[in-house]
Amino acid sequence: MNRNRISNDALIYLSGRIRQFLARELAFFFFRKAGNSAAALHYWQLSAHRGNWDFMQVRVLFFGMLKDLAGRGSDLLNLPERATLGDVFTHYEEITPKLGDLAASIAISINQEFAGPDAKLKEGDEIAFLPPVSGGSTDPDGDMSTQRRRFSSIVRGKIDTQSVLAKLKQPADGAAVVFEGVVRDNTRGRRTLYLDYEAYEEMAVKQMDALAEQALQQFPIRDVAMVHRLGRLEIGEASVLIVVASAHRAAAFDACRWLIDTLKRTVPIWKKEYFEDGAVWADGEPFPDGIPKAESSHSGRSASK
Repeated sequence: MNRNRISNDALIYLSGRIRQFLARELAFFFFRKAGNSAAALHYWQLSAHRGNWDFMQVRVLFFGMLKDLAGRGSDLLNLPERATLGDVFTHYEEITPKLGDLAASIAISINQEFAGPDAKLKEGDEIAFLPPVSGGSTDPDGDMSTQRRRFSSIVRGKIDTQSVLAKLKQPADGAAVVFEGVVRDNTRGRRTLYLDYEAYEEMAVKQMDALAEQALQQFPIRDVAMVHRLGRLEIGEASVLIVVASAHRAAAFDACRWLIDTLKRTVPIWKKEYFEDGAVWADGEPFPDGIPKAESSHSGRSASK
């Protein structure tokens, strides 16, 4: 008798929990179908807290000017299992409406890979909001892994150009083209005091390696080395180094130009310029068309659809 009563009590308790769960799921579904992703997320978080149901947590990173807008460099966000990247953007857009105005120029990544608003999330994902990078492609649909390691690195100390060049050159090379990007003392008529570079480091190195692989496929060159510096840089210091080794100079020049132009458009590195009368994040060129962008929930289409 006691065993039956315990069993009945357990069934009643479980039934109540299931009804609670289904009500929560239906509310989330209908909020989403109505185009209100932010309301769906907020409801889900509230009900998860009260109902003590499991839910996933993701880490969200902000870079460049987006870090200033959001008022934070990173955040932890609790989400329902079926949440998408668009839901996350909508959540922060509701908190910081200015993000919606910039949506068409913001790229988003999941675990260091570009992704679109419809991408599904899972527990522990790392999401990054990426403004246009400083300086203004890799193929965003291409394989970002490298079969063979290239000399691509990010440093915080001074770039040793001669050391990189010496390691790269081989007797068979007829040309070694060196490009250094150097901090100048002015920007659009304003006197520059210094620059400060930041990056989504893991993704930046990954994409620099992919650029090296792509250059080796597109141009008749032998090897590539790329180094980018982060942190505070004074006038005259090198922020980026690219070295290309080849049997002939024309291919080395062409590859070097392509590498720096593409790096400055796609690799997640940003610079803040400091002047006598203030500081600003440098304007970047829009991401190439092949890279998916964020979508504002106020643009006529929900970011979660």
